[in-house]
Amino acid sequence: MEKREAKKKKMKNEKKKKRIIISVLSGIVLCIAILFVCFAAIRAAGRSSLRNKAETALPDLTSFMGNEGLTKEEEGRWQEGWIKYQDKIYAYNDEIITFLIMGIDKGAEAKEVAEGTDGGQADALFLTVLDPKAKEVKVIGINRNTMTDVDIYDKEGDFAGTRKAQIAVQHGFGNGMEESCEYQCKAVARLFYNLPIHGYAAINMSAIPAINDAVGGVDVKVLEDLSHKDKALVKDAEVHLMGETAFWYVKYRDADIFGSADMRLERQKQYLNAFIGTAKNAAKNDIGVVFNLYRAIAPMMVTDITLDEVAYLAPSVRDYQFGGGGSIYMLEGETVMGERFEEFYPDEDALYEMILDIFYEQVELR
Repeated sequence: MEKREAKKKKMKNEKKKKRIIISVLSGIVLCIAILFVCFAAIRAAGRSSLRNKAETALPDLTSFMGNEGLTKEEEGRWQEGWIKYQDKIYAYNDEIITFLIMGIDKGAEAKEVAEGTDGGQADALFLTVLDPKAKEVKVIGINRNTMTDVDIYDKEGDFAGTRKAQIAVQHGFGNGMEESCEYQCKAVARLFYNLPIHGYAAINMSAIPAINDAVGGVDVKVLEDLSHKDKALVKDAEVHLMGETAFWYVKYRDADIFGSADMRLERQKQYLNAFIGTAKNAAKNDIGVVFNLYRAIAPMMVTDITLDEVAYLAPSVRDYQFGGGGSIYMLEGETVMGERFEEFYPDEDALYEMILDIFYEQVELR
């Protein structure tokens, strides 16, 4: 009798334990489901937020060349936003997300300044293009001396008109923070026929050593002799850039030498290509590299990229391909000496074709 009671008690306890385990597991599953739903909601909010930031839905390429003559079939099937160029039809890839990365000629931490022209010039300008369809990252380097329409503001911050000037000076207007960044985004978007820009990050050039060292340094073959600034930077030398050596390699140019901005842009292109490869490898070995990099640049950076947008981007971007130098584009054009400063005039045909190549997809009507 006692054995039977003991057996019943044991079975009862086992059933109780099972119920507890099932309850705990159900709770864990529920928590995971809630977290998944919350994260999905945050990602959705991030995607929507990014899309809503762009002032335009697609570029206006017809303002440059217009559409070439359409056949009757093309007229009947034509859709808004399509472009016909050299007997081919293109549609804008509206999945693309574009960010403007700016290197600002400022030291120390990013801080607000009085309205005027002291916001700091954008000595480095790179459009970063994320293509979810192709899972690729492409980068467009923009010469800081590119002549384009720049909006002028007075010391009270009131709009005073538009004139042709080097695109780098646009950031100088405003308060040196979000306002200046928005002005610069507008100027770059206008240069690219009102291209949608979904976010920006402006980083003071003084952050270069911290950014460089956060990934363990970057290897380059020195393109231009800068040994008068750092004895390691001898032309053609193989150098592992660290600290101030990286700063001089990326930042320095002699304004008294014609074409110095062009030469510096080539160094920046080379450095960026090497940096991205180094950063990806470092992050694979230690995800903490990403957080160290963010901590290094945060005090010297102004950005409108929010946490929910990062949540949307981070899980997918890590799988994107960056094809090295072939994924970095440069504006074609000519540098001439203006009345006081160098002026770079982009080749409009080449710019038009670059936009079609990166941001558009060919439409097959057959």
